[in-house]
Amino acid sequence: MKSGIKTFVLVLMIMLLSTALYAGGQSEEGAEPIKLGGVWPLADITGEQGSKSAQLAVDEINAAGGLLGRPVELIIIDSELKPEKGAAAIERLATIENVDVFLGGMSSGVHLGQIPTLKKYKKVTVWTGAASGRAEEAMGPDAAWYFHLHPWDYNQGASYVEGWQALGEKYSDMANAKWFMAYEEGAFGTASFNNWVELWGGNGIVEGESFTSAAFGGGDYSAVLEHAKEANPDVFVWAGYAADALPMMEQTKAIGFEPDTYIGSPPGWPSDFGDSPLAENVLFYGMWSPEMNKINDVSKHYYDAYVEKYDATPETYFAPLGYTAVYIIAEAVERAGTVETEALIKALEATAYESPLGETISFGPSNIIQHQGIRRQKIIQWQNDKQEIIWPFEYKTSDPVYPFPSWNNR
Repeated sequence: MKSGIKTFVLVLMIMLLSTALYAGGQSEEGAEPIKLGGVWPLADITGEQGSKSAQLAVDEINAAGGLLGRPVELIIIDSELKPEKGAAAIERLATIENVDVFLGGMSSGVHLGQIPTLKKYKKVTVWTGAASGRAEEAMGPDAAWYFHLHPWDYNQGASYVEGWQALGEKYSDMANAKWFMAYEEGAFGTASFNNWVELWGGNGIVEGESFTSAAFGGGDYSAVLEHAKEANPDVFVWAGYAADALPMMEQTKAIGFEPDTYIGSPPGWPSDFGDSPLAENVLFYGMWSPEMNKINDVSKHYYDAYVEKYDATPETYFAPLGYTAVYIIAEAVERAGTVETEALIKALEATAYESPLGETISFGPSNIIQHQGIRRQKIIQWQNDKQEIIWPFEYKTSDPVYPFPSWNNR
């Protein structure tokens, strides 16, 4: 009899405890994590820092109590800058890991390989990379679940034209009538050149030539640099990857090529690039620099938190982009009250996120897709190991240094 009473009391206590937990939002179902599946090229600075920044955002969210009473988990897979690896990563995240949302990305070529798999699963996707309009064409107009943060190449090109025209008006001695672009032969570089010709061709002379990026086994730029020197442009720009940055500069110096304006256009710079005297007064395009901390509180919070967590400084705009993607997803999940696809799409469409990039990000139609986020980049210049923003003027942290100094004056 006593044994029966003890058993009854124990069962009653368990029932009461279970009821209390359920009422407090701590049910077994509620304890399951919300899973984010990220794909980045981890050997490249863009992927390394982008994924770390995404994890930083997840850690902050979990420290504040998670989402909908559930913890957030970020599962990261390396694309290795290979389309087949990137596609396999999406497949694994969708099936084995059963993630709720995809995010990440950098390379256009890799993304082209991922798009068929993304379309297969149609999970909500917030993508931080891929500038090539070829990727937008491949995605098509019907993917309501696809949200793209990075400007497309034609967005970038239009903003560059706007920026250079504004700089030419404000600083009348900055000549920009004749351009030469050296571009990596893949989807990113080729699309960048084609769009630049289309957008800038009516404003000046544009010439160009392709090279094989060091990221894909190349690294000899001598022929294209000699042709650029012979063309004697006002502005020289190369479009490639971080692996090209220092060897490109070294080979430019070796042949004595000194254009009045020198622009590099990689998705991210090597972490030690600014330490080199070769970097001084190189211009580049980007969406963020650490100098944003002077004028944007969200940027300063992000930067300080990254330094504290990783004992390193974020160097590429793909770093705050990764952080931004997680917070955009998190705010949408809270608005939707669920990770169910249709509700989450509607919540993402209401995004107005004040980002560390300076912009308040929202989504609207681009040329093809339904949900495009950022539409322009900034023009930035290496000055004394700092990435100073020179345009748009509302974000300006320094005036431009012009012309590009001779190699003997460094």
